Amino acid sequence: MIIDAHQHFWKYDPIRDAWIDDTMEVIRNDFFPEHLAPVFKAHGIDGCVAVQADQSDKESAFLLDLAAKHDFIKGVVGWTDLRSPDIHTQLAHYASFPRMKGFRHIVQGEPDPMFLLREDFCHGILALAQYDFTYDILVYPKQLPAVEQFVKRFPEQRLIIDHLAKPDFKSGELAEWATSMKRIAESPNVYCKVSGLVTEADWQHWEARHFAPFLDIALDAFGADRLVYGSDWPVCLLAAEYGEVKGIITDFISRLSITEQQQIMGGNAITFYHL
Repeated sequence: MIIDAHQHFWKYDPIRDAWIDDTMEVIRNDFFPEHLAPVFKAHGIDGCVAVQADQSDKESAFLLDLAAKHDFIKGVVGWTDLRSPDIHTQLAHYASFPRMKGFRHIVQGEPDPMFLLREDFCHGILALAQYDFTYDILVYPKQLPAVEQFVKRFPEQRLIIDHLAKPDFKSGELAEWATSMKRIAESPNVYCKVSGLVTEADWQHWEARHFAPFLDIALDAFGADRLVYGSDWPVCLLAAEYGEVKGIITDFISRLSITEQQQIMGGNAITFYHL
């Protein structure tokens, strides 16, 4: 199966979705499963993992409702307040939904570069394993030093880095990012999504060759058994059509064995998220 392990749905709200600024007019729209299904059919995608875009329990309920109505949504990565003293009650509630697979916090938006290491947040992370939930790490490269410590603190927790940790494709500078990613990959419980590439590049002038050095490092660090394909649809539409996004990855991994290609394009997502 080919699984898109990272995409979003939303009913556009100009207040809630204020992050969608004037340069992002193309995604100032509603995006629902009925919009994504024909795209998947055209590109041979069998299923997906829907990831939160808003930090609210309402968002989690919204995605779970969509998953219950559309079988191709194989899993949900939602949001709940992992800093809550009542975290076990919250997680027990979500554990009653088979398609809830894990959670994400938009750490890239936190002003504290060491946010991941806060004790109240770590208390919530520690609780996830008891309910078989995963955690998606969404950060910028400047936050990777915290990630290095974070992954060592939770060696039994299934963790996955979103969007290669958003390296600087525009400048091509990768030394510090590469050093951190290699250290993080030393923890065998950490996977990495090859997703969100085009939106971190020059939207109008990106080329596949711009991503190759970064993908090489990720493949070398995590191996074909811990890289996971994701499109970041519909955000990717800011810079590319779905087929172009998928093509960057399929072209890059075409040198690998068929088994390794299948792992990256679906098998690893199934394993990581227990789809």
